[in-house]
Amino acid sequence: MLQAGQIAPLFALPDADMAMFDLSSLHGRQHAVLFFYPKDGTPYCTLEATDFSDHESDFNRLNCVVFGISPDDCISHAEFCDKQGLSLRLLSDVEGEVCKKYGVSQMREKDGQRKLCVVRSTFIIDKSGIIRHVFYDVTAKGHAAEVFQLVKDLSGPGRSTCKSGKIQLSH
Repeated sequence: MLQAGQIAPLFALPDADMAMFDLSSLHGRQHAVLFFYPKDGTPYCTLEATDFSDHESDFNRLNCVVFGISPDDCISHAEFCDKQGLSLRLLSDVEGEVCKKYGVSQMREKDGQRKLCVVRSTFIIDKSGIIRHVFYDVTAKGHAAEVFQLVKDLSGPGRSTCKSGKIQLSH
């Protein structure tokens, strides 16, 4: 699993419009929030995606872009965006390569069988490509507001680092 202070693994993935997004394009220009979620249209995934989407302009004011990533294909993402009125970019990781790089693909017991699942997780990456905050096993409700506060604090004194949702001040 990745931790705060590590370099964010680079990747390029297609979005709902099948346009490619390359994480390296943000280096030196913008912060990024990557939230990984299991499946388009499920209750908690919808709650998390709509919450981030509703506050996308607030993140943009902080020079930060927000991306959702799941194993769903581009068509599923487009339908999900249309149905829920989402404005943020959802990236398609059908092969699961980016999920593996970020350590969010984990074996879980589901319906009596062990299968590879995406664990709801969020990474805050600064302009220089360093992971500043990591959340695994995210609770969707209120998560976008917590992430927004951490992004807001990124450029201030006494930066905080977060591992698994616990905030610790660094000196």
